[in-house]
Amino acid sequence: MSPSLSVVADNDLKALPKSETVAQRVQRLQTEARQLAKDHVKSLTTAMIDLEQLAAEIAEGGDAYAPGIRDIARRLAEDLDARVQTVDAISART
Repeated sequence: MSPSLSVVADNDLKALPKSETVAQRVQRLQTEARQLAKDHVKSLTTAMIDLEQLAAEIAEGGDAYAPGIRDIARRLAEDLDARVQTVDAISART
């Protein structure tokens, strides 16, 4: 026989602990926002690296790709490499 199900309390996640002041809440939310921003920038960097690899593959793809496409892909891969390094350098300062 399967275990019976029971109703559990719906915890109000928006309710603040009584001990948290407004200033503490602001500080906590700012800390969370900074972490989310760092995570978002990391996602951007990862996407840029993936696109750089894809562009490099196309640039080296030979005659299967039109010469104009290969040239754009080559320039894009070079540019993305520099941009990733720039984003990493800026992120390291913060």
